[in-house]
Amino acid sequence: MQTSTQPIVGFLLLLGLGFFFGLAFEELHAQGGQARPGGVRSFPLLALSGGLLYRLDSEHLLPLSAGLLVLGVWLACYYWRHVEEIDPDGRPNVGLMVPICNVLAYLLGPIALAEPPWVAIGTAVSAVLLLTARERLHGLARRVESGEIVTAGKFLILTGLVLPFLPDKPVTGLTEITPHQVWLAVIAVSTVSYASYLLRRYVAPPGAGLWVAVLGGLYSSTVTTVVLARRARAEPAMLRQAQTGIILASSIMYVRLLIVVAVFDPQLAVRLAPPLLILAVIGLILAGLFYWIGASPNARPAASARTPVNPLELTAAFIFAALFIAISLASGWVRSQFGEGGLFALAAIVGLTDIDPFVLSIAAGGTESLVGGAVAAILIAASSNNLMKAAYAVGFAGVRAAAIPAGALGLLALGGGAAAWWIATGAGT
Repeated sequence: MQTSTQPIVGFLLLLGLGFFFGLAFEELHAQGGQARPGGVRSFPLLALSGGLLYRLDSEHLLPLSAGLLVLGVWLACYYWRHVEEIDPDGRPNVGLMVPICNVLAYLLGPIALAEPPWVAIGTAVSAVLLLTARERLHGLARRVESGEIVTAGKFLILTGLVLPFLPDKPVTGLTEITPHQVWLAVIAVSTVSYASYLLRRYVAPPGAGLWVAVLGGLYSSTVTTVVLARRARAEPAMLRQAQTGIILASSIMYVRLLIVVAVFDPQLAVRLAPPLLILAVIGLILAGLFYWIGASPNARPAASARTPVNPLELTAAFIFAALFIAISLASGWVRSQFGEGGLFALAAIVGLTDIDPFVLSIAAGGTESLVGGAVAAILIAASSNNLMKAAYAVGFAGVRAAAIPAGALGLLALGGGAAAWWIATGAGT
């Protein structure tokens, strides 16, 4: 039954997607008062033609290729006639988007019949989004600096070329961490940080102080805390926004930790999810209560915090890799010499600095510890880090301005410590 109904589903799918694509294409050019080949009738017919020609010879694809050749010749003739025309804005009247859309509409037919439905749907939706977001994409291209494009290119090289060639076996008996895992850790942290960085710089609207704090929690809650604490002291009108932002950033830190741990150890991420998500929710509730209950009707929206340094810089990546290796070696040694108690003490110490290398060394198996001990160690490190951020807030904003966010961070640290004790003593099993 499934085999007999599959062509029917593909037939209806290609017609629907052709109509959807043609509707977006025609509407876009109608707004500019331009006539282009293709539209709400042409694209479904092109998809139908491509699908039928594919069905005639699905093995060698000769009819489909002949139809594509005919379509290409017709589009070439159209362009030969209109390529020198100028539109009302003084630009060439013909671009590559029109032939690409026509060819893609033709190929939607065989894609809908030969591939799973999600491929055809994803193709059509992606094409429509790219087609309708022309002005925004061009605006984004004008705003992006060339230095960031070069840095992103380096990141792609390190991900696609360097990572596959790194050995996935330990190179020393001191740790189970492999070079492949070290660089994967760098990529995992940098990717989350870079996504947050791009959203903060190019997507978050001006003055969206709380959104910037949320994205800062994904980038670095410690850096965000320092920036907002300084702002609380320098700009009293932004005090409440800065105080709330500090709590938000540390709440989102728990989500960040869960994401990066899941890359290396899904089982550990499952065990970590309940305490981390509960702590994140508690932090969000505290931030919400503080913001809404104590909000001043005359308060102005906070300006965006200073844009952070690009997290994909290679120097920062190499420093992170070195820290990751050093902490993984230290964790393995402490675990072998002092047991889980020593590991917990190390977690409290590294929490005073950058906890990402420690957390990822745990997730990558560098301590060879049980899952319960690993969960407790990560919770202790996060709690210690919150206490350090509370000290930063007091130091940069002053005791009076930082009292509320420091108290909230202290409560989160207390909750994380209690959860770690509960798990470490076996009470939570």
